[in-house]
Amino acid sequence: MTNKVVRIGIDIGGTFTDFAVFDENTKQFSAFKILSTPSSPEKSVLEGVNRILDTLDEKQIVVVTHGSTVATNALLELQGSKSALITTIGFKDIYRIGRQARKHIYGFKPSDSTDLLSNNCVFEITERISSDGEILQPIVLDEVQQIVDQLLMNKVQSVAISLLFSFLYPEHEKLIAGILRQAGFFVSASSELIPEFREFERTATTLVNTYVSPVMDKYLGKLFNDLPDQIESIRLMQSNGGVMSMTEARQKGVHSIFSGPAGGVIGGLNVAKLSGFDNIITFDMGGTSTDISLLQGDVQLTTRSEVSGIPISIPTIDIHTIGAGGGSIAYLDSGKAFKVGPVSAGSNPGPVCYGLGGKLPTVTDANLVLGRMLPDSFLGGEMPLDVVGTELSINNLGVQARISSFEKLSLSQTTALGIVQVVNAHMERALRLISTQRGYDISDFTLVCYGGAAGLHATKLASTLGIKRVLLPRSASIMSALGMVDADFIQDYVQTVMIKGEIKFDDLEIWFNELSHQAEKQIVAEFGMPENTCLIKTLDLRYVGQSYELNVPFTRNYRKSFDEIHFRSYGHSHSDDMIEIVNIRIKAVGLVNSISTKIWEASPEEGSVLNTDVKTVVLDGHLLEVPIYRGEDLKPGNVIDGPGLIVYSDNTILIFQGDVAIVDRWCNIIVEVTGYDNN
Repeated sequence: MTNKVVRIGIDIGGTFTDFAVFDENTKQFSAFKILSTPSSPEKSVLEGVNRILDTLDEKQIVVVTHGSTVATNALLELQGSKSALITTIGFKDIYRIGRQARKHIYGFKPSDSTDLLSNNCVFEITERISSDGEILQPIVLDEVQQIVDQLLMNKVQSVAISLLFSFLYPEHEKLIAGILRQAGFFVSASSELIPEFREFERTATTLVNTYVSPVMDKYLGKLFNDLPDQIESIRLMQSNGGVMSMTEARQKGVHSIFSGPAGGVIGGLNVAKLSGFDNIITFDMGGTSTDISLLQGDVQLTTRSEVSGIPISIPTIDIHTIGAGGGSIAYLDSGKAFKVGPVSAGSNPGPVCYGLGGKLPTVTDANLVLGRMLPDSFLGGEMPLDVVGTELSINNLGVQARISSFEKLSLSQTTALGIVQVVNAHMERALRLISTQRGYDISDFTLVCYGGAAGLHATKLASTLGIKRVLLPRSASIMSALGMVDADFIQDYVQTVMIKGEIKFDDLEIWFNELSHQAEKQIVAEFGMPENTCLIKTLDLRYVGQSYELNVPFTRNYRKSFDEIHFRSYGHSHSDDMIEIVNIRIKAVGLVNSISTKIWEASPEEGSVLNTDVKTVVLDGHLLEVPIYRGEDLKPGNVIDGPGLIVYSDNTILIFQGDVAIVDRWCNIIVEVTGYDNN
């Protein structure tokens, strides 16, 4: 019998690296976490992979799907490749000028987006394409060699090419790219990466890819060489919720900028659908940050993401991120105001309770002091927590902040309660931002919570915001890694067309033909799965005169769909106004066999479940004896009346008084929230 594939999903977080493993032959699923190694992220990956391989037969085929923060960190920390930009003569300041938007209206110094360019390495070349795609000025290729000489003199490693209207006529960019690649440079041409209009966004996205891809290429090359031969392939999670081949990832690192959070959204969506929920808000609270996304049956994509003020105009899952996580540090600012985050203790040294040298109190430390974590059960007992050192650290912060003890609580408990309240306030604002501030009724949604820290904050947030139901997946602490194991192959294709007026469906099909052929050819070449491939066609539409467009499905009634989506988005529509077709888009999806239905399912048991122990926990500003339940012992149908602590080997769920938790058939915890505003 031929051995089936073992799938491994790996998510590198700021504190932990998560591993999810599914054996297609035995249908067995397992997961674990190890501390991340930020200075050399491949170390934690190799350690975890070797640990998995030790349990497998040598003949089993292993496929790794990896969510990487390498490109993200290179961009955030400005540690990317030494880069240059080539553009049309007369347009060298496109990237510097941007949209002329001032985030700080009264600031004396305008923001400068040129940090990605070494010594302002921007070069102009004589050429010009019209807005109709016609050649106005032929390219002067002799200038390219002069630019090559200057690039070599400045020791530039990678080059971005973004010429005016190259999305209509890409030949000039192709000529330049060919010469530069022959000279040994890494090259990103905008017409290959993002062939659509808006010069600043196209240029910025191309430059980001130029900046991070060589770093990604080096990391993946080293990782692939160090991995055992039993690993058949490495696939990379993309920001759009799908995976891509390693070959693609090494050339298009910009597509992995939001890969970790995207994996979590896919995993959360799949689990929610199994439990019968379509309208959800995913809430991923890890060690360093919290990522939030609103979904109505499927992921919502955007092409207007930003990182450090730089636009990333590729399709990404619409995720809002804030610097609030279990490792967020509590401190007093220069004005003695009490703050939590966005700076995180990470994995080295980590929270004080880890006992690895951390001295500054974090959200995790606060939860431990409040009795909401079991010090001997963290990571299944493999990492006992330091209670005494943690209490001392938080007590010292309370003394500095001149906090007075509340009723029968100690100073450390009162201070810890303040830390939790502050970080919850940050997360409440973020949840409102992506829901009520966008016109959604938040009470219509189920809060799907995952990440190592989410279970301790979920029901409190829900009660404050008026959310009636919280879903806490059985695999909550490794949801991003699980989503990567379960993700489909996805490639996005776009072409700017700028057609005014309604075009017949059959005529538009002709415009899609070339993109369709390109999509089918590439996904079959990379993944060899034509029978499982589907093409999803959409249009970017707007009313003539508008500056931005809406994405709608390409159907025979696309005009009606646009009017309806416009009304839902903005509260008005104009069915008699002329529309403009800006872009045509194709999403090529190579479907994989989902594992979501194969894990955690168990036989039902009706009724309540007995607790294994009790613990003193701070709730409602008081000390209460709270029952403890072992999560691994829970069965479908079990009911838990709050308050209570559900303790798993890798995370803990806090249920407040009046709330009711029910275990569904997949062993997920569904909490019906009463609406009490508890502390």
